[in-house]
Amino acid sequence: MTLVSKGQSTIIRTERGLTIVGSRITLYDVMDFLKAQYPPKLIRDKFNLTDEQINAALSYMEVNRTQLEVEYEEVLQTREEIRQYWEDRNREHFARIATMPRKPNREYLWAKLEEQKAKRTSEKL
Repeated sequence: MTLVSKGQSTIIRTERGLTIVGSRITLYDVMDFLKAQYPPKLIRDKFNLTDEQINAALSYMEVNRTQLEVEYEEVLQTREEIRQYWEDRNREHFARIATMPRKPNREYLWAKLEEQKAKRTSEKL
């Protein structure tokens, strides 16, 4: 762990990135909500942070805005790559499952499932 701020440390760099001391919340988590127009008070409550922690995060973000924006874009790119990986992997997995033969004596369950799917589809329309 590397200390980032001088004096009383409130933001540290961990293997997860810039993190608020005393929590597992990264500054990127806070930035997600700020970009979605959440007020700091709601972000504080959402992550169960103290006033000191949220103020330290916002202060750090203001002072290091340029560097943090670059890092945040990298985090977003990594998140997207991970999401795409798992989406592709799950698609292959579900396609494989769909080709498997159904177990005998479960026709009633499959009929009930198809009925529920049809009901949901009709409710959406």
